Amino acid sequence: MRQPYLLLDIDGVLIPFPDEDGTTPTTHVRHDVVPTSRSADDPVGIWLNPDHGSLLMEVFRTGLVSPVWCTSWRRDATTLIGPLLGLPPLPYVDLPCPQITTSHSNGYLWKRDYVDTWLGDAPAIWIDDDFTGHDHAWAAQRTARGFATLLIQPDHHAGLQAEHLAQATTWAGRLSRVGTGAPDAEPGTEAA
Repeated sequence: MRQPYLLLDIDGVLIPFPDEDGTTPTTHVRHDVVPTSRSADDPVGIWLNPDHGSLLMEVFRTGLVSPVWCTSWRRDATTLIGPLLGLPPLPYVDLPCPQITTSHSNGYLWKRDYVDTWLGDAPAIWIDDDFTGHDHAWAAQRTARGFATLLIQPDHHAGLQAEHLAQATTWAGRLSRVGTGAPDAEPGTEAA
């Protein structure tokens, strides 16, 4: 079986959303970046955990996953965010820029239909903070059809944690040993 894609979101995963009082985790450092859609005199302030780069590189170096950005940052993920974390250029899912007022207009994450088409029959680990029950049901249906799918959902205020990456690596390792289908789920995971 081919190695699964590791689909990485940014907002709410690498860039946590501030708490109600406006604070972000003390582990994160502020950066000003200029996305493609902005001019240099209108940067965006973001907060990144410098440890995320080395943690992600440990996962990439296992050879168990094929990392891909899956974010509304699109190409800016690989040109702006990745370099701040010391990551190599990564491919990205070229998501559209929909005119939406909620990320769940159909009851599930707006990216899902595009991701489903992009993945085809490939196995995947998708890390995003914005899944609904419908997304977890979709992952279970993909897995039942033979396309192993794991969704990992960090808290959008805390962002990505080492245990999320450990879960991804463990699951991908079991998948590579199984060869087909999906590995058995650990308690509390969404491998189905």
